[in-house]
Order: sequence, then C-alpha cells, then structure tokens
Amino acid sequence: MTTIALADDHVLLRKGLASLVQNLGYTVLFEADHGQEMIEKLQAGAAPDLVLLDINMPMKDGYETARWIREHQPLIKVLALSMYDDESAVIRMLKNGARGYILKDCEPSELRTALDAVSQKGFYYSEMVTGRLVHSIAADDENNCSKKLLALSDRETTFLKLACTEMSYKEIAAEMHLSPRTIDGYRDALFEKLNLKTRTGLVVYAIKNGIYQV
Repeated sequence: MTTIALADDHVLLRKGLASLVQNLGYTVLFEADHGQEMIEKLQAGAAPDLVLLDINMPMKDGYETARWIREHQPLIKVLALSMYDDESAVIRMLKNGARGYILKDCEPSELRTALDAVSQKGFYYSEMVTGRLVHSIAADDENNCSKKLLALSDRETTFLKLACTEMSYKEIAAEMHLSPRTIDGYRDALFEKLNLKTRTGLVVYAIKNGIYQV
C-alpha cells in the first residue's frame, strides 16, 4: 500500500486531509507542521512513497522542501497542494521536483485522481500541469532538445530569457528595442517551433534546457 506524508502548517486542514487520504485507501505515514520538520523526519529514516506538500509554510516552504527531496530523496514523489493557481508557482514547484499540482479547494475525487496518478504513473496531469509541461522538465530527451535549441536564433533566445522574467511583453519589447508587434512575432514563432501554447511552456522549456537559470 502506498504510504503518504503530509506537510501543512494549518493543523485542522492537515488533520482533515490526513483523514481523507486514509479514507481514499492510502496509509498516512506521518504529518509535519512545516518543511523543516518534514526534512528532519526524512533524515531520521522515514520513507514515504509520496509527499503531499503545501507551498506556503514557515521554517521551510514547499519550494525549498521539494528541492531538498529531489536532491536527497529522489525516489519520493512530491504532489504540491496549494491555494496558488498562478503560473509562476506551478513552474517553480515543477522545477523543484513536484510530480503534480492541485489546489486546496479541489474536490476529493480530484485528490484521489492525483494521488493515484502520481503513485502509479509518476505524474498527475491537470489543466494547470499538462503532460507537455511535466515532460519538458522531467523527460530526458537530449537529442530532441538539441535539435530545438539549434533552431533558435539569437534574438529568439534573448526573447526567451526575458520571457522567463516578470517583464510584460511590452517591457520586453522596450528592453530589446523592438516593437510590441515584433515581440509578438517572436513569441508566436517560438510557440510553433517548440510546439507550445503558453508563456508558461516557454519558461519551462528555457529552464529545462539551461537557457534560463533560476
């Protein structure tokens, strides 16, 4: 039976979540109030199959904790659980090793689907985390990546790096001394070349291939 550890600083929510997880047929190995406690328990020898990890926690947040797990306990799968539904939070958690991302206000049925998918298939795909985004970080497809990288012009690479920042497309145009229409052209060309549809996809691709360092 798949074992699960939970980290969330909201005790009532965590207790309710632990009860729900057990009712869904999983075994809750332990709970933690924050990321630091999660790490300490893992260092002490606890070995859950999957960690359900909140993002906003004291001591160590979900980003730091997920990164530590990826680096020190890579066999443990991480499913992010958060109130945040913005692209930057999703990208950052995926980059730090999360195998899926769900919101705290999701239905119990979605939680079951996510837990089943991560434990059985390795990833949970959703509207926020598409298969393409996950695999652009997790898959090891060096040959395909090299071909795509060679197809990018210097200008496109520069645009891609700036697209990874918090700058708007209008601000990127000013930074590159180009018109907003030209920047839109670079964006659309990259969407077509890399077979992507969103700015999030561009950012994940850039991080995966070392074009942009976070």
